[in-house]
Amino acid sequence: MRALFNNETRRNFIFPASAVIIILTVSPVFSQERTAERGNLWIYGGVETAMYSISGAAFGGGLTLMYGGRASMGFRAVYFADLEELLNILELNLLLRFFFMDSYSGPFIQLSGGPAFFFRQDGDITIPAYWGMMSAGLTLGWRFFFGRMFAEPFIRGGYPYIAGAGLSAGIRF
Repeated sequence: MRALFNNETRRNFIFPASAVIIILTVSPVFSQERTAERGNLWIYGGVETAMYSISGAAFGGGLTLMYGGRASMGFRAVYFADLEELLNILELNLLLRFFFMDSYSGPFIQLSGGPAFFFRQDGDITIPAYWGMMSAGLTLGWRFFFGRMFAEPFIRGGYPYIAGAGLSAGIRF
């Protein structure tokens, strides 16, 4: 029996046992605290234009998925067709948005970043893309809230698209 509980075995047993006892006795103290405010899930689509070249604009549409309240995070995919009929562009962006007033309506500022893939506009989408680069930008907009539905006009600037504008509409879950 003495060999069963030597010093090494006691050390290997005492630490995990102590951790379990501390967790079980301390956790009920925190259960009485008020939980954090739950965020909202936003799903919306939109149309927009972006100046991917100095001589012409690209028009497109996309889908956005966002989660949060006054500060939100999300993902956006937008596909543009160039008016010069040279390139099509696919933007995949991670978003970080901050509302100035509240999470349901009013002005917001949004940071976006991710890859922008360029495809030749000969009807053939090749994987990997013809070429691509990092896309980053800043968006200013205003959310108009109508119950569970909303609309957002916005303007944006960044690289490589120089400037853009659009209108999104969606629903809150």
